[in-house]
Amino acid sequence: MRRGWIPPTEDIDIFQHKRYGIAVTLQQALRGREVRGMDGVIVPSQYLKRMVVGWGVDAAKVWVIYNALPPVEEKTGDSVGTHGRAPPSQAEARAQLGLGDGPLLLTAGRLLPWKGVDHLIAALPYVPEARLLVAGDGPMLDGLKQQAQGSGVGERVAFLGRVPRDRLVLYMKAADYVALYSGYEGLSHTLLESLRAGTPVIASDKGGNPEVVQHGVNGLLVPYVALEALVAALQEAFAPGKRAALAANTHVGMERFDFARMVEQTDAALRRFI
Repeated sequence: MRRGWIPPTEDIDIFQHKRYGIAVTLQQALRGREVRGMDGVIVPSQYLKRMVVGWGVDAAKVWVIYNALPPVEEKTGDSVGTHGRAPPSQAEARAQLGLGDGPLLLTAGRLLPWKGVDHLIAALPYVPEARLLVAGDGPMLDGLKQQAQGSGVGERVAFLGRVPRDRLVLYMKAADYVALYSGYEGLSHTLLESLRAGTPVIASDKGGNPEVVQHGVNGLLVPYVALEALVAALQEAFAPGKRAALAANTHVGMERFDFARMVEQTDAALRRFI
């Protein structure tokens, strides 16, 4: 994509098997040969393991070790639970940030074509009163601003720019949902951060997202790209009682992403070669 050899909207799963020009084909062949020569491969999701095995790598050499977040108490300056302070409620977080009431959606990440922020903006006109906060910058920033204005939702979309991590956690706490409607994710730290903050998520059904999000339990999974499905998911998300029901389950499955467990599994994997 960076070299302009394939379009920036190309689906990464299609890319694994589609035939391209000689430059791309050569890079794919070199990638596969390089990884097949490794003694072991660590990946952060079952999704990525299937991808690597698809390159001709022996499945027995590919180990899934999930990403994890450092314990909260080790993150000085974190707004959630640092130094023994109780984490703020959603209302308190909104008050600190001056966000007011009403349905609130947050998306965070580098503003690139496959992050799907344009699809969230396209869905917003069909979700009355909902506001969208966009944290991050990138090459699509100006285009997304123009899209929001042209779609008539400019007043309901706020572009926050780059947000420090501790403040981003506060935004997550303030939001009703964190949305990650992207075309590719290995294993998203953003989803883990949101769920740890107690905020349910709305995510595409791509990449490693289904390994974090249990549909209807701690969030909603949405087909990608499907604008009608995204609109329906957002409307469902803001239906009375839905947010509270999902927020009550944000802890479900989070034990798989324990930091000490990640370190232990990585240590065990490396010790196989000692």
